[in-house]
Amino acid sequence: MPRPTTFASAERAQLELFRSVPGDLAVRDAQDLMSWPFFSLAKRKRTAPIDFRMGDTWISVEAVPEHGMATIWDADVLIWAASQIVEAGDAGRPTSRLLVTTPHEILRFIGRGTGRDHYDRLKAALDRLQSTTVATSIRQQHQRRRHRFSWINEWRELVDDGGRALGIELILPDWFYAGVVDRALVLTIDRAYFNLSGGLERWLYRIVRKHGGHQSGGWSFDIAHLYRKSGALSPLKQFAFEVRGIVRRQALPGYTLASEYAFGRERLNFVAVPVDPLDRAMRRLKLKPVGNRP
Repeated sequence: MPRPTTFASAERAQLELFRSVPGDLAVRDAQDLMSWPFFSLAKRKRTAPIDFRMGDTWISVEAVPEHGMATIWDADVLIWAASQIVEAGDAGRPTSRLLVTTPHEILRFIGRGTGRDHYDRLKAALDRLQSTTVATSIRQQHQRRRHRFSWINEWRELVDDGGRALGIELILPDWFYAGVVDRALVLTIDRAYFNLSGGLERWLYRIVRKHGGHQSGGWSFDIAHLYRKSGALSPLKQFAFEVRGIVRRQALPGYTLASEYAFGRERLNFVAVPVDPLDRAMRRLKLKPVGNRP
């Protein structure tokens, strides 16, 4: 684990401790993370930086060779954190950037196993989140102003006097925390998102959810535009091929996908699948939908 800096240790002393609450919470995602290229979409180690510019928006993501860039699977930890903070805020409980939890709680929430190998992978994810550095103009008052941070400022394992693991403690960066406590910048996502195995599938679901929402008329994107926003290392031709495969499989929960050519350019169209009002009410009550009813 990267050694914590003096600054981060001093930061811990100034923050109130927020203890996570286990349970079947609604899954929340930060909108800024859903539509921009902040993470590697590949499972293999990526050290090549992301250098993205589009209009006034710019993002720079850098990795260290030892750990590689934080991946879109690592971002599940941030989704867990966002879900915890929003749930607590809605209940009127105070929140903080300093969280204490257990690996078991995070792993269960994001749909992973809880064996030793999964625990080790979680620790590797925390290392990548801490060692990956981000600079962006998003949510800056002046677009040329630079805001640099890591996805996790610091994390550590907690043990008792006998060396037995008690949990983990982590500090979230200001930039991420500010985007989560502002409810206008958070969306609820389908828990089935955690079942998506492909990096591009996961990224595509997040951008579709962000821009398509539940609009009856749906939304569409030029494939070349999507490619630019993905930060993917593969060539455009390969990217388009993989998107067509996702369309054929109809792989994104809650959305119907279609591809078409218009004015000589390929586009991805998507529309939300209508939700049965009774099923929606049952989900709010945390009951299982009854499936197809006559």
